[in-house]
Amino acid sequence: MRKDHNEEDFWNNRYQEGSTGWDIGYPSTPIKAYVDQIEDKNIRILIPGAGNAYEAEYLWQNGFTNTFILDLSKLPLLSFQKRNPDFPSNQIIHGNFFEHQGEYNLIIEQTFFCSFDPEEIDRSRYAEKMYELLLPGGKLVGVWFKHPYIKGVSSRPFGGNKEEYLTYFKPYFRINTFENCHNSITPRSGNELFGIFEKK
Repeated sequence: MRKDHNEEDFWNNRYQEGSTGWDIGYPSTPIKAYVDQIEDKNIRILIPGAGNAYEAEYLWQNGFTNTFILDLSKLPLLSFQKRNPDFPSNQIIHGNFFEHQGEYNLIIEQTFFCSFDPEEIDRSRYAEKMYELLLPGGKLVGVWFKHPYIKGVSSRPFGGNKEEYLTYFKPYFRINTFENCHNSITPRSGNELFGIFEKK
């Protein structure tokens, strides 16, 4: 695993170069659909690896005032703040996910997991940290890429498959659903899994 400052430099460079293929410029359809059915708008929500955080913008605009975003790069956070000047600055967190402390009812996954190279970071740390950050009964919800991970290939996004992912999540979560995503955006159709994992 690279040191934090090197990892931060990597992501800063990606944003500066506009090399952000994961950034679709609007809230992901599967996440928007999930958010639209949530009745309690007071729940505490975290979006780690949020980038430009269009999902957080959508949540904020729809009355979810306890939404927090976290990213290792400050550049997309500044962009988000500029677009959403009324969003509380203390809910915009520049930092390392694995060092973050907090308690949340819901954590949203959107192109975050796929940024970790399995050769460098034990993916089980991700599941363990998600478990730690969630309140009892809290949920980890989102989409995971299901294209194959090719060992030795160094370009993100890194993929995987349903069976592999479940080995990380089963120790910590009840699997409410983890199936092929039926409402992916067209470029990602057939390449995403939608999951709802509830903390044990």
